[in-house]
Amino acid sequence: MFTTLIQASELHARLGAANWVIVDCRASLADPDYGRSSFAAYHIPGAQRADLEEDLSGKIVNGVSGRHPLPQREQLRAFFQNLGVNTDSQLVAYDDGNSAFAARFWWLARWLGLHDVAVLDGGLNAYQAYLSQAGLKAHVDPDVRHCVSDFVPGAPLTKISLVSELESPSPDRVLLDARSESRFNGEQEPIDAFAGHIPGAVCLPFEDNLDEKQRFKSADLLRARFQPVVAGRTDVVCYCGSGVTAAHNILAMQIAGLGECALYPGSWSEWIQNPDRATEPPRNAVS
Repeated sequence: MFTTLIQASELHARLGAANWVIVDCRASLADPDYGRSSFAAYHIPGAQRADLEEDLSGKIVNGVSGRHPLPQREQLRAFFQNLGVNTDSQLVAYDDGNSAFAARFWWLARWLGLHDVAVLDGGLNAYQAYLSQAGLKAHVDPDVRHCVSDFVPGAPLTKISLVSELESPSPDRVLLDARSESRFNGEQEPIDAFAGHIPGAVCLPFEDNLDEKQRFKSADLLRARFQPVVAGRTDVVCYCGSGVTAAHNILAMQIAGLGECALYPGSWSEWIQNPDRATEPPRNAVS
Protein backbone atom coordinates (compact mmCIF):
# COMPACT_ATOMS: atom_id res chain seq x y z
CA MET A 1 0.00 0.00 0.00
CA PHE A 2 0.97 3.66 -0.25
CA THR A 3 2.08 5.45 2.90
CA THR A 4 3.87 8.61 1.74
CA LEU A 5 3.48 9.37 -1.97
CA ILE A 6 1.57 7.96 -4.92
CA GLN A 7 2.23 8.81 -8.56
CA ALA A 8 -0.47 9.90 -10.99
CA SER A 9 -0.19 6.73 -13.07
CA GLU A 10 -0.58 4.55 -9.97
CA LEU A 11 -3.67 6.44 -8.85
CA HIS A 12 -5.28 6.43 -12.28
CA ALA A 13 -4.90 2.65 -12.53
CA ARG A 14 -6.95 2.30 -9.35
CA LEU A 15 -9.76 4.80 -9.90
CA GLY A 16 -12.97 3.28 -8.60
CA ALA A 17 -11.17 0.54 -6.68
CA ALA A 18 -12.99 -0.75 -3.62
CA ASN A 19 -11.91 0.76 -0.32
CA TRP A 20 -9.88 3.53 -1.96
CA VAL A 21 -10.78 7.02 -0.77
CA ILE A 22 -9.56 10.01 -2.79
CA VAL A 23 -9.74 13.40 -1.12
CA ASP A 24 -9.49 16.81 -2.79
CA CYS A 25 -7.82 19.20 -0.33
CA ARG A 26 -7.57 22.31 -2.48
CA ALA A 27 -7.67 25.53 -0.50
CA SER A 28 -6.48 29.11 -0.49
CA LEU A 29 -5.71 31.15 2.60
CA ALA A 30 -6.68 34.24 0.62
CA ASP A 31 -10.00 32.90 -0.70
CA PRO A 32 -12.16 30.76 1.63
CA ASP A 33 -14.37 29.63 -1.27
CA TYR A 34 -11.52 28.56 -3.54
CA GLY A 35 -11.58 24.89 -2.58
CA ARG A 36 -15.33 24.57 -3.02
CA SER A 37 -15.47 26.38 -6.36
CA SER A 38 -12.44 24.55 -7.73
CA PHE A 39 -13.88 21.18 -6.77
CA ALA A 40 -17.19 22.06 -8.44
CA ALA A 41 -15.38 23.05 -11.63
CA TYR A 42 -13.27 19.88 -11.85
CA HIS A 43 -11.93 17.12 -9.64
CA ILE A 44 -10.45 13.67 -10.03
CA PRO A 45 -13.36 11.30 -10.65
CA GLY A 46 -14.55 9.67 -7.45
CA ALA A 47 -12.84 12.24 -5.23
CA GLN A 48 -14.51 13.80 -2.23
CA ARG A 49 -13.68 17.18 -0.75
CA ALA A 50 -12.03 18.19 2.51
CA ASP A 51 -12.33 21.81 3.59
CA LEU A 52 -9.29 23.19 5.40
CA GLU A 53 -11.29 25.43 7.70
CA GLU A 54 -14.39 23.28 8.30
CA ASP A 55 -13.03 19.72 8.22
CA LEU A 56 -9.28 19.83 8.81
CA SER A 57 -9.17 22.48 11.55
CA GLY A 58 -10.83 23.06 14.88
CA LYS A 59 -12.33 26.19 16.37
CA ILE A 60 -10.08 29.19 16.88
CA VAL A 61 -9.86 30.47 20.45
CA ASN A 62 -9.16 34.17 20.19
CA GLY A 63 -6.06 35.25 22.02
CA VAL A 64 -5.01 31.66 22.70
CA SER A 65 -4.90 29.34 19.70
CA GLY A 66 -3.23 29.55 16.34
CA ARG A 67 -5.05 30.06 13.04
CA HIS A 68 -5.64 26.36 12.32
CA PRO A 69 -5.99 24.42 15.58
CA LEU A 70 -6.25 20.68 15.35
CA PRO A 71 -9.85 19.49 15.16
CA GLN A 72 -11.15 17.41 18.01
CA ARG A 73 -10.53 13.73 17.29
CA GLU A 74 -14.27 13.04 17.53
CA GLN A 75 -14.97 15.75 14.94
CA LEU A 76 -12.32 14.29 12.66
CA ARG A 77 -13.57 10.74 13.17
CA ALA A 78 -17.06 11.76 12.08
CA PHE A 79 -15.66 13.47 8.99
CA PHE A 80 -13.62 10.41 8.04
CA GLN A 81 -16.65 8.20 8.53
CA ASN A 82 -18.62 10.40 6.14
CA LEU A 83 -15.83 9.96 3.61
CA GLY A 84 -16.38 6.21 3.85
CA VAL A 85 -13.02 5.54 5.45
CA ASN A 86 -12.40 2.18 7.09
CA THR A 87 -9.37 1.06 9.05
CA ASP A 88 -7.98 -0.78 6.03
CA SER A 89 -8.79 1.92 3.46
CA GLN A 90 -6.18 3.35 1.13
CA LEU A 91 -6.44 7.13 1.31
CA VAL A 92 -5.05 9.51 -1.30
CA ALA A 93 -4.98 13.28 -0.79
CA TYR A 94 -4.21 15.94 -3.36
CA ASP A 95 -4.34 19.67 -3.97
CA ASP A 96 -3.39 21.80 -6.95
CA GLY A 97 -0.27 23.52 -5.67
CA ASN A 98 2.68 22.46 -3.55
CA SER A 99 0.82 19.68 -1.69
CA ALA A 100 0.76 21.64 1.58
CA PHE A 101 -2.96 21.10 2.15
CA ALA A 102 -2.75 17.46 1.07
CA ALA A 103 0.09 16.98 3.57
CA ARG A 104 -2.16 18.39 6.30
CA PHE A 105 -4.73 15.70 5.49
CA TRP A 106 -1.98 13.05 5.39
CA TRP A 107 -0.81 14.05 8.87
CA LEU A 108 -4.32 14.16 10.33
CA ALA A 109 -5.15 10.72 8.94
CA ARG A 110 -2.05 9.31 10.60
CA TRP A 111 -3.03 11.14 13.80
CA LEU A 112 -6.18 8.97 13.73
CA GLY A 113 -4.06 5.85 13.38
CA LEU A 114 -4.47 5.32 9.63
CA HIS A 115 -1.35 3.88 8.03
CA ASP A 116 -2.23 3.65 4.34
CA VAL A 117 -2.49 7.30 3.38
CA ALA A 118 -0.51 9.01 0.64
CA VAL A 119 -0.17 12.36 -1.08
CA LEU A 120 -0.54 12.51 -4.86
CA ASP A 121 2.94 13.58 -5.95
CA GLY A 122 2.65 16.77 -7.97
CA GLY A 123 -1.04 17.07 -7.17
CA LEU A 124 -3.83 17.70 -9.62
CA ASN A 125 -1.47 19.27 -12.16
CA ALA A 126 0.61 16.10 -12.32
CA TYR A 127 -2.53 14.02 -12.73
CA GLN A 128 -3.85 16.14 -15.59
CA ALA A 129 -0.42 16.13 -17.23
CA TYR A 130 -0.33 12.33 -17.03
CA LEU A 131 -3.73 12.02 -18.69
CA SER A 132 -2.71 14.40 -21.46
CA GLN A 133 0.61 12.70 -22.16
CA ALA A 134 -0.94 9.24 -22.14
CA GLY A 135 -3.97 10.28 -24.20
CA LEU A 136 -6.33 9.04 -21.49
CA LYS A 137 -9.59 10.14 -19.98
CA ALA A 138 -10.50 9.71 -16.37
CA HIS A 139 -13.75 7.93 -15.58
CA VAL A 140 -15.38 6.29 -12.59
CA ASP A 141 -18.69 4.49 -12.67
CA PRO A 142 -21.20 7.07 -11.33
CA ASP A 143 -22.82 4.34 -9.26
CA VAL A 144 -19.67 3.92 -7.18
CA ARG A 145 -20.46 5.51 -3.82
CA HIS A 146 -18.80 5.64 -0.45
CA CYS A 147 -21.02 4.57 2.43
CA VAL A 148 -20.78 5.89 5.96
CA SER A 149 -18.30 3.67 7.77
CA ASP A 150 -17.92 2.43 11.31
CA PHE A 151 -14.32 3.67 11.49
CA VAL A 152 -12.86 3.89 14.98
CA PRO A 153 -9.59 5.82 15.38
CA GLY A 154 -6.54 3.94 16.54
CA ALA A 155 -3.41 4.99 18.36
CA PRO A 156 -1.77 8.00 16.66
CA LEU A 157 1.10 7.26 14.31
CA THR A 158 2.23 10.85 14.78
CA LYS A 159 3.75 12.94 17.55
CA ILE A 160 2.70 16.33 18.92
CA SER A 161 4.61 18.94 20.91
CA LEU A 162 2.48 21.37 22.89
CA VAL A 163 3.36 24.99 23.50
CA SER A 164 3.79 24.28 27.21
CA GLU A 165 6.57 21.82 26.35
CA LEU A 166 8.31 24.21 23.99
CA GLU A 167 8.34 26.98 26.57
CA SER A 168 10.93 24.91 28.46
CA PRO A 169 14.25 24.71 26.56
CA SER A 170 15.78 21.31 25.86
CA PRO A 171 19.32 20.62 24.61
CA ASP A 172 18.04 17.64 22.60
CA ARG A 173 15.41 19.67 20.76
CA VAL A 174 15.62 21.23 17.32
CA LEU A 175 12.78 23.33 15.91
CA LEU A 176 12.31 23.30 12.15
CA ASP A 177 10.39 26.27 10.74
CA ALA A 178 8.73 25.51 7.40
CA ARG A 179 8.01 29.13 6.41
CA SER A 180 9.95 31.30 4.00
CA GLU A 181 13.21 32.93 5.05
CA SER A 182 11.67 36.40 4.83
CA ARG A 183 8.99 35.51 7.37
CA PHE A 184 11.46 33.60 9.53
CA ASN A 185 13.91 36.52 9.55
CA GLY A 186 11.24 39.05 10.48
CA GLU A 187 11.38 40.84 7.13
CA GLN A 188 7.85 40.13 5.90
CA GLU A 189 4.63 38.75 7.37
CA PRO A 190 1.55 38.55 5.12
CA ILE A 191 -0.75 36.79 7.60
CA ASP A 192 0.19 37.01 11.27
CA ALA A 193 0.54 40.05 13.54
CA PHE A 194 4.29 40.30 13.02
CA ALA A 195 7.17 38.37 11.53
CA GLY A 196 9.94 36.42 13.20
CA HIS A 197 10.54 32.98 14.62
CA ILE A 198 10.75 30.98 17.82
CA PRO A 199 14.25 31.46 19.27
CA GLY A 200 16.64 28.67 18.37
CA ALA A 201 14.63 27.47 15.37
CA VAL A 202 16.18 26.53 12.01
CA CYS A 203 14.56 27.72 8.78
CA LEU A 204 13.86 24.90 6.30
CA PRO A 205 11.17 26.24 3.91
CA PHE A 206 8.80 23.46 2.92
CA GLU A 207 8.77 24.43 -0.75
CA ASP A 208 12.42 23.41 -1.01
CA ASN A 209 11.23 19.81 -0.62
CA LEU A 210 9.95 20.02 -4.20
CA ASP A 211 11.47 20.11 -7.66
CA GLU A 212 10.54 22.48 -10.48
CA LYS A 213 7.46 20.39 -11.29
CA GLN A 214 6.16 20.60 -7.71
CA ARG A 215 7.00 16.95 -7.10
CA PHE A 216 8.89 15.81 -4.05
CA LYS A 217 12.63 15.44 -4.47
CA SER A 218 14.20 12.01 -4.16
CA ALA A 219 14.66 10.37 -0.78
CA ASP A 220 18.42 10.87 -1.09
CA LEU A 221 18.10 14.60 -1.73
CA LEU A 222 15.62 15.04 1.10
CA ARG A 223 17.85 13.08 3.44
CA ALA A 224 20.79 15.30 2.51
CA ARG A 225 18.64 18.34 3.27
CA PHE A 226 17.36 17.33 6.70
CA GLN A 227 19.91 14.94 8.16
CA PRO A 228 22.62 17.52 8.94
CA VAL A 229 20.08 19.48 11.00
CA VAL A 230 18.37 16.63 12.85
CA ALA A 231 21.27 14.19 13.29
CA GLY A 232 21.76 13.27 16.93
CA ARG A 233 18.61 15.06 18.07
CA THR A 234 16.02 13.08 19.97
CA ASP A 235 13.40 15.86 19.97
CA VAL A 236 12.70 17.15 16.46
CA VAL A 237 9.71 19.49 16.19
CA CYS A 238 8.26 21.00 13.03
CA TYR A 239 6.23 24.19 12.97
CA CYS A 240 5.15 26.90 10.54
CA GLY A 241 2.60 29.69 10.63
CA SER A 242 -0.44 27.70 11.74
CA GLY A 243 0.49 24.01 11.68
CA VAL A 244 -0.36 23.33 8.04
CA THR A 245 2.84 23.52 5.98
CA ALA A 246 4.87 22.01 8.83
CA ALA A 247 3.27 18.67 7.89
CA HIS A 248 5.02 18.99 4.51
CA ASN A 249 8.41 18.80 6.24
CA ILE A 250 7.23 15.86 8.32
CA LEU A 251 6.18 14.05 5.15
CA ALA A 252 9.51 14.88 3.48
CA MET A 253 11.42 13.39 6.41
CA GLN A 254 9.26 10.27 6.23
CA ILE A 255 10.13 9.94 2.55
CA ALA A 256 13.78 10.37 3.50
CA GLY A 257 13.53 7.61 6.10
CA LEU A 258 14.41 9.92 8.98
CA GLY A 259 11.67 8.79 11.34
CA GLU A 260 8.70 10.47 12.95
CA CYS A 261 9.23 13.99 14.20
CA ALA A 262 6.68 15.99 16.15
CA LEU A 263 4.29 18.68 14.97
CA TYR A 264 3.75 21.84 16.98
CA PRO A 265 0.13 22.35 15.87
CA GLY A 266 -0.30 25.92 17.11
CA SER A 267 2.91 27.10 15.45
CA TRP A 268 3.93 30.75 15.14
CA SER A 269 0.36 32.09 15.18
CA GLU A 270 -0.20 30.48 18.59
CA TRP A 271 3.28 31.22 19.96
CA ILE A 272 2.86 34.99 19.55
CA GLN A 273 -0.49 35.09 21.39
CA ASN A 274 1.36 35.25 24.72
CA PRO A 275 3.53 38.38 24.97
CA ASP A 276 5.73 36.64 27.55
CA ARG A 277 7.02 34.19 24.96
CA ALA A 278 10.31 35.24 23.44
CA THR A 279 10.60 35.86 19.70
CA GLU A 280 13.48 36.48 17.34
CA PRO A 281 13.74 39.28 16.48
CA PRO A 282 12.19 40.52 19.75
CA ARG A 283 8.61 41.65 19.20
CA ASN A 284 9.32 45.14 20.52
CA ALA A 285 11.95 45.46 17.79
CA VAL A 286 9.47 44.59 15.02
CA SER A 287 7.87 47.61 13.40
